[in-house]
Amino acid sequence: IRAMIDHRAGLPPDTRLYETQEMRARDLSVLALLDISESTRDRVRDTTTTVIALERAAAALLAQAMADLGDPFALHAFCSNGREEVRYYRVKDFGEDNLAVVKARLAGLRGMLSTRLGAALRQAGEEIEAQATHRKLVLVITDGEPADIDVADKRYLVEDARKAVQELARQGVDVFCVGLDGGGENYLPRIFGPRNYLMINRVEALPEKLPMLYFRLTI
Repeated sequence: IRAMIDHRAGLPPDTRLYETQEMRARDLSVLALLDISESTRDRVRDTTTTVIALERAAAALLAQAMADLGDPFALHAFCSNGREEVRYYRVKDFGEDNLAVVKARLAGLRGMLSTRLGAALRQAGEEIEAQATHRKLVLVITDGEPADIDVADKRYLVEDARKAVQELARQGVDVFCVGLDGGGENYLPRIFGPRNYLMINRVEALPEKLPMLYFRLTI
């Protein structure tokens, strides 16, 4: 107060004045993006459960956790069949609040086709960019390296996904990935950066770990 009085009076204020900013309330929106490519139909080792079944269960628990916190969130899924056919499914859009309907849509997801991650990330960025929150997070859950039927060199789609993550960062959108592939260490750091991904080696633990990870990412 004294510094403002001095400033308005044309006097030099005391230089021992500091300012800080802190968030007093949660102010973020989240878009969870599920990879539902053909490989998610595979069974988890030593179980009769498929990867996509675990993704669906984890997404349902995550949706409930985000709803309980009051965070605006969307839940989308993707697969692809070449660059001209990237399929993007809206399980839950921002503003929808009927979780029973969301869970029914989740139950209808089936694993198929390929994994053109970069295109799906760009669409997710457009979806979340319109949210009027201080922080925006795209949370990707994938079980394999980006690949598609019209691309012979897998490095191309890895670099395309990496470019998409960089584009979202410039828009102020954070991207974090949960990897369910044992070989993910070979490409996830390249796409998301060394600190923006987590490998889950026991895929059957995904429903338990995903909501916990969300809490940790958004504190």
